[in-house]
Amino acid sequence: MSFTVAIVGRPNVGKSTLFNRLLEQRKAIVDDVSGVTRDRQYGMSDWNGKSFNVIDTGGFVPDSEDIFEKEIAKQVLIAMEEANAIIFMVDTATGMTDLDDSMASILRRGKKPVFLVVNKVDNPERMLEASEFYSLGFENIFFVSSISGSGTGELLDAISSLISEEASEETKEIAGLPKFAIIGQPNVGKSSLLNSLIGEERTIVSDIPGTTRDTIHTHYNLFKKEFVLIDTAGIRRKSKVEEDLEFYSVIRAIRAMDEADVCLLLIDAGKGISAQDLNIFSLAARKGKGIVVLVNKWDLVKKETNTAKEYEAELKKRFAPFSDVPILFISAKEKTRIFKAIEIALEVYENKQRKIPTSQLNEVMQKAIQSYHPPVVRGHPLKIKFVTQLPTQVPSFAFFCNFPDDVKTPYKNYLENQLRNHFNFQGVPVRIYFRKK
Repeated sequence: MSFTVAIVGRPNVGKSTLFNRLLEQRKAIVDDVSGVTRDRQYGMSDWNGKSFNVIDTGGFVPDSEDIFEKEIAKQVLIAMEEANAIIFMVDTATGMTDLDDSMASILRRGKKPVFLVVNKVDNPERMLEASEFYSLGFENIFFVSSISGSGTGELLDAISSLISEEASEETKEIAGLPKFAIIGQPNVGKSSLLNSLIGEERTIVSDIPGTTRDTIHTHYNLFKKEFVLIDTAGIRRKSKVEEDLEFYSVIRAIRAMDEADVCLLLIDAGKGISAQDLNIFSLAARKGKGIVVLVNKWDLVKKETNTAKEYEAELKKRFAPFSDVPILFISAKEKTRIFKAIEIALEVYENKQRKIPTSQLNEVMQKAIQSYHPPVVRGHPLKIKFVTQLPTQVPSFAFFCNFPDDVKTPYKNYLENQLRNHFNFQGVPVRIYFRKK
């Protein structure tokens, strides 16, 4: 069983800053506005050769009437259940509050090891003020400054002393699993799809666009399938991004694409495909990601005999030239074909890893070149002598020829189509380069 640590505390004590510090990357959004972190976020930290998961949670406000604060409280409690140990964060700049007290009494009732972390201790006066937190009655207390990182080493030593070698290994294994990002515009049903797939309230689902601000990682291990699902904030056009935070969310969603192997692009069946969907699609293709297109809310569309066929043909026309993409009509709410979507995503992941032996590649492609010769260049025949697959993340092929700069796009597209016809690269962008032989 992998080892997980949850960071909890009231709003604005610096949980996300500590989370970023432990991960050594900017993953959580940090802002002076309270309530920036809404859903819980996952990351992996490595210390002294031990790896463990870290969960960042929203600020905990018990018994609040605010809709988001209520949901955050629910998420914090789930995080505490999931974790093996808890970092309870308070801050010396504000001093002890009633919220800290009520949080402490919840944690004292639990059975899990608690590390009380007093943040913003960055000078001797603050150190003196911080001693009031001893009265909360926790044995393990650490004085840190999560912005500068002072004191975090001792905290990490204490955490890693609890972790077994097996737990550390399992954490690393999960990090090596296929990663699927659910992407698309706001309100197309990304969080509903995630919840339908894993069958629990893992993200806060609401009809308020922009509820999901951070990207959220979920380890999925059901029906002999294992992967990591990444739910992202909806991506809007630049002109629509008013709030600073939403700007960060868009960056975060684009970064989630970078992290993913395959992107599940959700389109709203009722609205059809928009220019923004095409932008998201071409961005994923440019980044060399596997793509599966899911047309969601299909249950709400009036259907005739060929509705799906015509819809798919229209989509492929819009996606051209990269139209070799699986398209599936689903309903996240009704759970229609959502598990089929995962099977296809796993196939696309396999296609992306595909390596073709050079001898087989040349045998097939030389035949294709013989049956449709490259055009003549300035009176000289263009000769392609040899093909090889390059050792890259995205399937890429180098064709060695006498005039590499003179190969035109139509012939390049022909070669790509031949590669796709003979070797299965469905859903995966293929890169072709011409080199001097």
